[in-house]
Amino acid sequence: MGRTLAWGDALMIGAFAVLGLMAHGEAVSLAGILRNAAPIWLTWFLLAPFLRTYTRPGWRNLLLNWALAVPAGVWLRFMVLGRSFDLGFFIFLAVTLAVTLALLVAWRALAFRRLVRA
Repeated sequence: MGRTLAWGDALMIGAFAVLGLMAHGEAVSLAGILRNAAPIWLTWFLLAPFLRTYTRPGWRNLLLNWALAVPAGVWLRFMVLGRSFDLGFFIFLAVTLAVTLALLVAWRALAFRRLVRA
């Protein structure tokens, strides 16, 4: 179950990157997806073992991982790209938090619902 949830979470973070590229009129490319998703994937999966996101899957662990990993990933992205930490950073952070939360909650609700039925 944990492995399935991890793949789904990774796909949702990737979907966030694709949606962002499309919303900004950029071509959906591997480079664009990696630029936007890789820092979040990195922080997400570095924190997951410590927060037991997949060994004890539940809403609490998911939300804790999200609350820590997404801001850290956005910060890392801005550092790597050499962007300034001005208003644009906080807008990007707010949008990233909102969209990733919506995608992850939708995915996990579907996954947990299917697991309860099984």
